[in-house]
Amino acid sequence: MKCLSIISFIALTLTVPCETEAQDNAAMAAVTISDPFRFDDFFLNKTLRIDYFLSGDQSGEHVFFREMREEPSYGGPHHDLLALKNTGTYRYILIDSASGELMFSKGFCSLFQEWQGTPEAKEIRRAFPMVAVMPFPIKTAQFIIEKRSYETGAFEKLFEMRIRPDDYYILKDSIHRLKVENLLYSGDPSDHVDVAFLAEGYTETDMPKFIADARSMVDYLLSVEPYSNFRDKFNFYAVRSPSDESGVTIPGKELYVNTNIHSSFYTFGMDRYLTSFDTKAIYDIAANVPYDAIFVLVNSKRYGGGGFYNHYCEGTVDNQYSKVVAVHEFGHSFAGLADEYFNAEVTYTGFYNPKVEPWEQNITTNNDFASKWQSMIPADVPVPTPRDSRYQDVIGMFEGGGYVRNGVYSPFMDCRMKSNEAKGFCPVCQKAIIQMIRYYSGTDKSDK
Repeated sequence: MKCLSIISFIALTLTVPCETEAQDNAAMAAVTISDPFRFDDFFLNKTLRIDYFLSGDQSGEHVFFREMREEPSYGGPHHDLLALKNTGTYRYILIDSASGELMFSKGFCSLFQEWQGTPEAKEIRRAFPMVAVMPFPIKTAQFIIEKRSYETGAFEKLFEMRIRPDDYYILKDSIHRLKVENLLYSGDPSDHVDVAFLAEGYTETDMPKFIADARSMVDYLLSVEPYSNFRDKFNFYAVRSPSDESGVTIPGKELYVNTNIHSSFYTFGMDRYLTSFDTKAIYDIAANVPYDAIFVLVNSKRYGGGGFYNHYCEGTVDNQYSKVVAVHEFGHSFAGLADEYFNAEVTYTGFYNPKVEPWEQNITTNNDFASKWQSMIPADVPVPTPRDSRYQDVIGMFEGGGYVRNGVYSPFMDCRMKSNEAKGFCPVCQKAIIQMIRYYSGTDKSDK
């Protein structure tokens, strides 16, 4: 089955493993959910940002509150704000304190969870800055951060605090204004996917290059299926955020560059892994525009990148594989897609429990395969599916994915989430991307 036939498979609701959803529903038994949802009953059209730290070591973690901030615009949808509650390794939720009604929920991933699987996490404790972004509540609410249990996959509470909208400790100082260029504006941010490109390692004199690089990245992204079919559902912004110096830090080469987001290669000792621990700097810059997704463009020729679901992604611009890597990393940060490769070096171990069904739509441990792409496999394809040329362009259940050769399965022999050589995204990944586009653009229920 070819990728071009993906449209016939599209489901219009976000799917999650049945077991995990049942556990989640049990955990949510104490709250009620408004139907139909009324954004204006609960929120103002601006952002509440909560800065905090995820900290700990391999044996556990804690959340430490830092500050709250009011920001001028909210880029997310104004319809169903609960559709992403069963996605992500973590999630944060808002519950109306008076009524107990669930107002908002969003899953996410973090660099901290990867660090927990590194040898260093056995020896020391670290703290990673994090940010939670949500529409600004009108009434007092409970803010809760949860993480999935490695043993069961069910969400467990890490942190809870009460938020009073009139709290004078919610910072209302003006954001640091930067020049913004609309690369593509298709309409109201509340019913479009808003993507913010941030400049990293570009000096003020490099800004024309940044704008050109950002335009080139937009053009490439919108040439890749399924994004190419939804051009009118996107807004792209380029935020001119100059650094003091050009380039990026490469510790393994003893090259240190003063940039505004403090990105660095050699994350956890891996030469190609490009990330920033300075989440606050990223979101301070992004506050200049409405955003659903943040992409940090790094002014470098070196190969590499990184991406985290509903957090941020970044990649370089001048490598021959830069655009391919960028689309892969955007698959992580925007669509919540897992890595499908199993034969490349990684710095962390034990990322997936083979006894628990992963939340990502494009991998399975075969604990609850029926909730994934089982119905998309042709009747004459064996399950599990051998990795041989007969099934090169066929949806199956191929062993290998999620960084391991055994116990985790992926849907296609090759896919953009597996390698740079793939023709593009497989049908399963395309389906997941389309669901996210439809959610953020307010069209996830329009064809029902």
